Amino acid sequence: MIAFIGSVFSPWYAWSGRRAPENNVCINVATYGPGGRFTMTDRGQSALRQSPDHFTVGPSSLHWTGEELVIAINEIGSPPLVLRVRGTIRVRPTALTSVELPLTEDGAHIWRPFAPTCSIRVDLEAQGWQWDGHGYFDANFGTRALEQDFSYWTWGRFPTGRGSTCFYDAKRLDGSELGVGVQFDDCGHAKAITPPPKARLKRSLWALRREIRADSGAQPEQVQSMLDAPFYSRATVKTRINGEDTVGVHEALDLKRFRSPLLKPMLAVRVPRRNRWRFD
Repeated sequence: MIAFIGSVFSPWYAWSGRRAPENNVCINVATYGPGGRFTMTDRGQSALRQSPDHFTVGPSSLHWTGEELVIAINEIGSPPLVLRVRGTIRVRPTALTSVELPLTEDGAHIWRPFAPTCSIRVDLEAQGWQWDGHGYFDANFGTRALEQDFSYWTWGRFPTGRGSTCFYDAKRLDGSELGVGVQFDDCGHAKAITPPPKARLKRSLWALRREIRADSGAQPEQVQSMLDAPFYSRATVKTRINGEDTVGVHEALDLKRFRSPLLKPMLAVRVPRRNRWRFD
């Protein structure tokens, strides 16, 4: 689940010239497995309400209680499963961090891992969509479009016996590269680590190239495909970090593909635009 102000993957935001991020807001929800659904309705400024502890986009909202993030979902899935996705998600951090990582030297893009280790409770109104597990809560901020500064990046978050480990790798358009590993303990303390070597992961269904960090000699493998698009892949992946086998979430993003003008009309089918909203 992702909440956007300035929906970076919305074709409507791109076509608008990205002049008013508050006019392209969205709460994106994806569920996986049989009957999995995808919601990403791009809404106008009238659907947005904000306060220090609340964030609302049309019929869905996020509320920080001081101890947990409560997410109320009431969305309609995109084709081919145009069905309602409704319910509540509760994310409870073990601790909050103070870490901010600039992804470019001028700070135009920043990664903010608020809570790398969380417990999560999902209660959606569909059979089998109720479960407890471990979760993750972060944010990305930017003042330029991703494709203006990057050609490719991967990100991964992996639970460990001591907390969570995250990797951020990116290739910038100026030829420089980012390669960062951060280890978080259950108290939220962060420690920069030397990332293990990059390993190849089997290409996605759209033949997207994927790289992942893994101990030398380890062979990472995909456990489940979560989201597959021509320019983006999200999957649960098994890898080995410091001798420990772990299954976490891995993302790969090809900004060269995303830059293609042919992609925007395809995305518009999955990302409908609803410009007007009235609160009761």
